[in-house]
Amino acid sequence: MATYDPFRDIDRFASTLFDPRRGPRRMPMDLYRDGDHYVLTADLPGIDPGSVDIDVDGQLLTIRAERTLSSGDGVKWITREREAASFLRQLNLGQGIDTEAIAASYSNGVLSVTIPVSEKAKPRKIEVVADGSPSTITASESDQPQPIDQ
Repeated sequence: MATYDPFRDIDRFASTLFDPRRGPRRMPMDLYRDGDHYVLTADLPGIDPGSVDIDVDGQLLTIRAERTLSSGDGVKWITREREAASFLRQLNLGQGIDTEAIAASYSNGVLSVTIPVSEKAKPRKIEVVADGSPSTITASESDQPQPIDQ
């Protein structure tokens, strides 16, 4: 009679998630709106900034990064917990984003990506004329585009 061991399944799942040979890892990130642009910050400690690759294909923003570890000749490791790894994150930007003006910087292990809202998507005042006296209506915040994390 076979017995079910839930810890075996948890261990197999954890080793799949954390094994660097099994493909890219997700990078922890924050995303917030600050005025007329979004700011994405992602933790990428130990990454060479030259290995960071950011692409925009249509409305899909893709961030890739590689962490490589050097091992000099004659080195005898006592412990080695940091491993080489690939990182990947993709976001669907939706409509209303100025993809031509996206900018990125890397400092102290944190990647910052600034994603501006396009001029067409910004709130604007619309003048309403009723019986010869103008009044204004402002587009609501809920009409604004929102990046979607995938």
